Amino acid sequence: MNQIEPQIMDKARVWLGSNFDEGTRREVKSLMDNNPKELTECFYRTLEFGTGGLRGIMGVGTNRMNKYTVGMATQGLANYLKKQFPDDNDIKVTIAYDCRNNSRFFAEITAGVFAANGIKAYLFESLRPTPELSFAIRHFNCKSGIVITASHNPKEYNGYKAYWEGGGQVVPPHDKNIINEVNHINSIDEVKFSGNAENIRMIGEDVDELYLNKLKNLSLSPEAIAKHKDMKIVYTPLHGTGIKLVPQFLGKLGFTNIVHVPEQDVNDGNFPTVASPNPEEASALKMAIDKAVAENADLVMATDPDADRIGIAVRDNNNRFVLLNGNQTASIITYYLLRKWKENGKLTGNEYIVKTIVTTDLLTVIAEHYGVQHYNVLTGFKYIADVIHKNEGKKTFICGGEESYGFLIGEYVRDKDAVMTGGMIAEAAAWAKEQGKTLYQLLLDIYVEFGFFKEGLLSLTKKGKEGVEEIQRMMENFRQSPLQSIDGSQVVLVKDFMEQECFDMISDLHYTMHLPKSDVLQFVTVDNTILSIRPSGTEPKIKFYFGVREELKDIAGYENANTAASEKINRIIEELKLK
Repeated sequence: MNQIEPQIMDKARVWLGSNFDEGTRREVKSLMDNNPKELTECFYRTLEFGTGGLRGIMGVGTNRMNKYTVGMATQGLANYLKKQFPDDNDIKVTIAYDCRNNSRFFAEITAGVFAANGIKAYLFESLRPTPELSFAIRHFNCKSGIVITASHNPKEYNGYKAYWEGGGQVVPPHDKNIINEVNHINSIDEVKFSGNAENIRMIGEDVDELYLNKLKNLSLSPEAIAKHKDMKIVYTPLHGTGIKLVPQFLGKLGFTNIVHVPEQDVNDGNFPTVASPNPEEASALKMAIDKAVAENADLVMATDPDADRIGIAVRDNNNRFVLLNGNQTASIITYYLLRKWKENGKLTGNEYIVKTIVTTDLLTVIAEHYGVQHYNVLTGFKYIADVIHKNEGKKTFICGGEESYGFLIGEYVRDKDAVMTGGMIAEAAAWAKEQGKTLYQLLLDIYVEFGFFKEGLLSLTKKGKEGVEEIQRMMENFRQSPLQSIDGSQVVLVKDFMEQECFDMISDLHYTMHLPKSDVLQFVTVDNTILSIRPSGTEPKIKFYFGVREELKDIAGYENANTAASEKINRIIEELKLK
């Protein structure tokens, strides 16, 4: 017991009170007696809203996802809503949840707290994709919304994403203000866990139909779909919510040959067939690719547990399936959309796209080619949604994306949407087929026309209290001793998004950046290499993003350019001593 810091022990003792359920008290007492290290992990801090909201390992304690941390977060949000909308006697919220263990339980806790505070809660009757939650917020004219999910995290995790009235995740100042309200709750007794059950309304298939019909309006090539409707598409939801609507939406668009991976259609928060339900990882798509090979399919798609992100595999020029990363998928869709908008006479000069600062600059080059404005925002799709909200009624949003496999088309939803994106990928594949090409060949054409861009990502995991402190030290070192060169190329720009300052190392001038503060550093070199460094807002990781360019005159030179770019990224990693 002497190994436990006094303040941590004091916090833990509170959880032995009679206002906590018996199971919680028993677990806390067991940790006190037998596992001081785990007790410290459970109580050394309080979960806070990061770039993805509240997210953590499930268990007892202030630093864990449980009934009480969810209840306190919801009470804080309820208090904040009442302060923000004091004259509104009919404040409404929407609540959705995914397949994870305890997701339904946490969703019901959330609905109960809102209801007890006199706030009307629209609760989905069963699990639903996160983007549908965003759609429903706007449909029901809600002031806020919650989705219970930990996205692609391991099975031990769950999370709580908070949304605002525009349908996007909360952005400054609301995110910090909400957590401040939570911090003002001094006792669990202040949380209203039950009461006014009449304030909870169940919603379901009626909203599904409205949502899917809106998404169908975004289709640009119905004639190509009609000609290639039997194109064979293998789809897996990786045990998650995508099974509810992705196949249904593909069918609504006109695709008739959807092949399932039956073992992964089963909703299961333990994710029994994958090491991680993350479509960014090749292993997550293995079963789907094996199925596609056996079925001689054209395309493979996999969505993460809450169906806001999607990974795809396409056949290369040797007829073998290769995985596309998020930057490549975003480039294909952006090119397809802008080209079709131009061909259909829809571009007026008042349209725009949005990408994050760590997403490929190829999107910027494509947008400039078509005379479409582009925005660069901080990492986190909530910032893309914020741009859409601010431009609503003034400019037309076509699409936006981020390197981590999230993409959005149109203004019906204000978060990344794998249901919609899956449909658009299939449509682009049908359109490419109409041109006698595969999606892979279309990507190579894009590289030749607009330039070859290659990106890399290295994530270093630093778990626990010590890990958080180590990440902080790493960021401090990069700030105090900024890089002077990268792979032999002089650094010309240093962007510190925490200080909101850009330093031009050639002219020795400082510029103010008009973006919210964020713990991100970015270095740009003479040869247009970009290195971005940021701690994750939702995981115990520090992430290094690499962006490099190589000359590519024709498709025949692709392999050489790709190899040269990969070698450059590896040299940078070695130079930074990250391995």
